[in-house]
Amino acid sequence: MDPIFGWAVLVAGAGIALVGLSQMGQPAPLDAGDYLRSLDADLEEIDEFERTLALPFLSRVVRPVADSLLRTLGSLLPGNHREVVHAQLVHAGLQGQFRAEEIISLRVLGGVAGLLLGILNLGLGLVGGGTALLLLVMLPVVGAQLPKSWLDRKVKERRESILRDLPDTLDLMAISVEAGVGFEGALGVVRDNFESPLADEFARTLREMELGLPRREALQNLKKRTEVPELSNFVLTLTQADALGMPVGRVLKTAAEEMRSKRQQWAREKAAKLPVKILFPLVLFIFPAIFIVLLGPAASDIGGAFG
Repeated sequence: MDPIFGWAVLVAGAGIALVGLSQMGQPAPLDAGDYLRSLDADLEEIDEFERTLALPFLSRVVRPVADSLLRTLGSLLPGNHREVVHAQLVHAGLQGQFRAEEIISLRVLGGVAGLLLGILNLGLGLVGGGTALLLLVMLPVVGAQLPKSWLDRKVKERRESILRDLPDTLDLMAISVEAGVGFEGALGVVRDNFESPLADEFARTLREMELGLPRREALQNLKKRTEVPELSNFVLTLTQADALGMPVGRVLKTAAEEMRSKRQQWAREKAAKLPVKILFPLVLFIFPAIFIVLLGPAASDIGGAFG
């Protein structure tokens, strides 16, 4: 019986070892909590992927390229160039959508693309002679300047919008203050009744004051974010009046009247420039068509008479 018992123990041990080795490569069974956490992790990965796809093209593609490109070209750029571009984005109201690195990278990529187009034109011979050399020089410059021109145009449009809405906004603030609302309440009235870049800036100023920032610093931040001379003068006047203890309602009313007068002058100035601007389309496009319609039949008759 002893050999039989020994063989039985040996066979049982070998079976247990084989079962253990077969289960070593299999994952351990998950309990309910681990299973739910794994599902949450999968959902988080899916949500992150969907959030990435929902980002704009510049944020998904250009931003990683911009980071690597700027690390490479960082030593070649001026020290304050990035700060200048960031300030332009702030003035254009685009600091939440784009970064300075993206604009700089777009300028570099535009210059490289223009250079490649110029070289391709030389290789294929599409335009020959001195024009090809001119394109080789001009295309990189144009490609590098396009993002800057777009950003400058956005800054100009936003400043003109702020200047155009400033008189009406100050009128509403003056009426609100005269009705018994405080300065912060007047900013809230503007935020609730206007949808414009100026209303957004006033809403941000109000939010800064609600978070505990002093009024003087909040107004100075407003001045730095906009860089509109008329709004800067208003901020300076309001800051001085607040320091001297003058009534805010009187300051707002005076500033509103002054801004209405400046807006009228601005409209008259643009109307005075209109005849000069319309002269070039008249000479280049309208007058030739009129001459053809009026003198065309007479020219044919004269040519027939002499022919």
